[in-house]
Amino acid sequence: MKKNNGLIRIIVGFDQREAVAYHTFCQSIISRTSSPIQFIPLAKNSIDFYTEAHEDGSNDFVYSRFLTPFLCNFTGKAIYADGDMICLSDINELISLFNPDMALQVVKHDYKTKAFTKYLGNSNEDYPRKNWSSLVLWNCEHPLNRVLMPEYVQSKSGSFLHRFSWLPDDLIGSLPIDWNWLASEYESISHAKLVHYTLGTPCFKAYEDSDMSELWWNEYRLAIQGISV
Repeated sequence: MKKNNGLIRIIVGFDQREAVAYHTFCQSIISRTSSPIQFIPLAKNSIDFYTEAHEDGSNDFVYSRFLTPFLCNFTGKAIYADGDMICLSDINELISLFNPDMALQVVKHDYKTKAFTKYLGNSNEDYPRKNWSSLVLWNCEHPLNRVLMPEYVQSKSGSFLHRFSWLPDDLIGSLPIDWNWLASEYESISHAKLVHYTLGTPCFKAYEDSDMSELWWNEYRLAIQGISV
């Protein structure tokens, strides 16, 4: 019997321009989980206590993602994930990798992008620790994460936040690459546990037939099952 880790909190990036991606991602988790799930959509209208001061974001949750420990009252553990993903395994497997000695855990990508533009014409530049913050297993109660109040996040640069610069490197734990497999940037594989359509979700016409897109469409069809179209 699989171990049940109790209620799993998942904060998911939400942008109205690709709302279907959020719902498809949630469907992919629901259909495989063996634990109850609490989804928290990180929609900008729901966090009026946070004013976005950065001007270089390609979506609505580029920086608000760092509010995850604050949203969880600095207690327990939580997952943050971008909305342009699908989960192909029981999310319990990810939670089971939690290391209480770490402040957070991420897939430590080390790559150069194959494309310099992405969805909606946004620039896709290379930078240190690119995509590390797109899937984070947070130790919300780690004392060093208590600085992540709304005012603090608003005041820090994008590079500071996305590189987790409030933490020493030895408190940034690693996750297996299968838990944030970058479609179109990495080769197509059958054993990815979580696929990330970082260049563009297949809901955008330019990416509807992109690498590993058939996996996304399978989850999409489940999400709209029973709806007449």
